Parts: sequence; C-alpha cells; structure tokens
Amino acid sequence: IMKLKTSITIIGGCLIIFIFIMLPIVLSVQDKKEEYVSTIKGSSFSLNDINNNPITEKSFQVQNVALFFGFTHCPDICPMTLNKLSIILERLEKENKTLKVFFISIDPERDTPEIMRDYLNSFAGKFTGITGEPEKIFKLSQSWGIASQKIFSEEGEYTVNHSSPVILLKSGKYVDRITHLDDIKTSIKKIKKYL
Repeated sequence: IMKLKTSITIIGGCLIIFIFIMLPIVLSVQDKKEEYVSTIKGSSFSLNDINNNPITEKSFQVQNVALFFGFTHCPDICPMTLNKLSIILERLEKENKTLKVFFISIDPERDTPEIMRDYLNSFAGKFTGITGEPEKIFKLSQSWGIASQKIFSEEGEYTVNHSSPVILLKSGKYVDRITHLDDIKTSIKKIKKYL
C-alpha cells in the first residue's frame, strides 16, 4: 500500500508538473506555428526576374508555387536546397505534376541578373530567379517571414545569415513549408498534399 501511495504521489506530481510547466510550452509552440501561418501573407511588390520579365504578387498566385530566399555566394544551405528542389521537380514531372519555384536573392547587391542566370543555369533553368532593389527585396522577404542579416569578416567580406524554409503556396496563399531537415521523401509528401 505504501508503494502504491508513493507511485500515485509521483504520478500525480508528474501530472501537475506537466499541466503547469509542459502544457503551456506545448500550447505556445502550437500557437507559434499558427502565429507563423497567420503572419505569412506576403505583400504586394513589383520586381523583375533575371530575364527582365515583370514579377508581382500575382506571379505567386498560379496554382502551386514554392518560394526560396537565398543567395549565390551561399556556401551550403542554398545549393543543397536548390539541388533537393531540382530532384523533387524531376520526380513530380514524372507524375505530370507541376510546381513553380522562385529563387529570390536576399543579396541583391552582389546578385545581378547575369550572376543569378549563370548560377541557376547549373540547375537546368528549373527555377525563376528574382533580384532587384535591396529595399524591395528586403520588404518582400520580411513579408514572407524570412530573417536575414549580413555578417562581415575582418577583411570586409560578408556573408548573409538567413532563415531558409522553402515556402509552399497554393493560389498565392501560404499552406506549408519545407525545412532543410526534411528529406526528399518528406518534402514530396508535403508538396503532394496540395497538388
């Protein structure tokens, strides 16, 4: 009976700890996710793609779109993500499914249309590259919840730290995101939910 009482006390104690400590954390994480979704709306904008075609928020309103904010000098996450997206597009094409991918530079000072064109050519032209005035790019990236910051080295060179989700849109509205932790199979599963 003593053992049982002790066990009940321990279980009861754990339950109280969960209710008062863990539950608010679990709920706030859930809230954060919903908060993230509700703040991700994009904004109206006017830029050009790397072939000088006008791009506005209406360009994102085709059926299925993925947005990826990155830059051509990025040493790891950007090329890995674009490579993953390239494989995903090939697999979707085999099933006659389409996804339009926009690669938006968060380093427009260095990423001229020519530099981006060369960079994206190595991905067989599968992506629509967007660059332009730094202020417009900054506003656009912020409207989709992308954080970015220039980090300078002692030599005066810089890199750009940035959040790197692939944002999935259906008819211009945020539906989900793929992170760099999602493998190809998981990513395709997420995309197919909306295709």
